[in-house]
Amino acid sequence: MAVFWLTTRHLIPATALPAHRVSHPGAYAIAAGCGALCGAMFFGTANALLSGERAIGFSMVGGLAGAIAAVEAFKRMTGVSGSTGIVFAAPFAATVAVGRLGCFFSGLADFTYGTPTSVPWAVDFGDGILRHPVQLYESLAMALMFVVLIWRFVARDRFWLANGFYLTVGWYALQRFVWEFFKPYATVIGPFNLFHVVCLGLLLYAAAMIRSRSGACTTA
Repeated sequence: MAVFWLTTRHLIPATALPAHRVSHPGAYAIAAGCGALCGAMFFGTANALLSGERAIGFSMVGGLAGAIAAVEAFKRMTGVSGSTGIVFAAPFAATVAVGRLGCFFSGLADFTYGTPTSVPWAVDFGDGILRHPVQLYESLAMALMFVVLIWRFVARDRFWLANGFYLTVGWYALQRFVWEFFKPYATVIGPFNLFHVVCLGLLLYAAAMIRSRSGACTTA
């Protein structure tokens, strides 16, 4: 719905669509999809195993990292320059905002609940322990980003139109990095778990891409 509304209302130039930026849009879509699936399964399962859960896991942050890695590799191999992700920024924010509600209502089943706490808004997911509803924290954070994206797109903000995808990735990584401190996952480096490391990589990627595009604009 977000993609349809943004493109039909012309809030994003038609040239921002990947189909208008790459010579093989079908291969682009396959690369992104395969990267997202592999990243989601690899990091989700690895985190589950590290945390003592013998199950195949799926991770949103892992899927995002995998999709970005696959698309950047595709762009390098096909000679595509510049961002091709702006049309996905608001839809991604909306997907996380809505999807995390599903995680919240799944309770203990999907291993996305928070650590025990005594805060007034703590939630009992069925085992008698009050926990941080980290799913709602993430949902609210990404809903806020969705609203900001639409606001800036409607205003035709050139900076946000040029860097909206990277800003969304950076915000997602930053807020997710914070919420990971409230999850019962095994740590891999000091107090940081596997997803902390992935989020840090995404944050550095977003910052580097925004800086490089700003430098290119200044030079031009």
